Amino acid sequence: MSADHGPDTTKGQPGIRQAALFGLCPRCGSRTLFSGTVKFADRCRVCGLDLSRFNVGDGPAGFLTLVIGAIMVALAIWLDVAASPPLWVHALIWIPLTIAAVLGGLRVSKAALLAAEYRNKAGEAVTGSSGESAGHGTEGREL
Repeated sequence: MSADHGPDTTKGQPGIRQAALFGLCPRCGSRTLFSGTVKFADRCRVCGLDLSRFNVGDGPAGFLTLVIGAIMVALAIWLDVAASPPLWVHALIWIPLTIAAVLGGLRVSKAALLAAEYRNKAGEAVTGSSGESAGHGTEGREL
């Protein structure tokens, strides 16, 4: 086992759950992961970890939109059947609740993916000396 994978390498680092819930830097544990509501900071202000090198992509956004949308629609239908409120009450309840749930969920899921990438030392696959990505797409190939 190399020194990079020894038990000391995670000492003092927050777990994925703590990093996700509180927006903690995966290296030092400071609350410096986000510079905006759901935008990552470029670097940790405390330890200098380059957060721009992590690529969590748009997976959390699509997944959360589907899950939260299904939950909100089910709750709205339940409320409509149970109490039959006017349309403006639905708008007053569900629009802010949906926005809050999506933003909160995005923050947690993006932070969890970044912390998991850091902990597992994940990165872009590189082939050859030119540094090209090892994607399996059809770019540059004749079909």
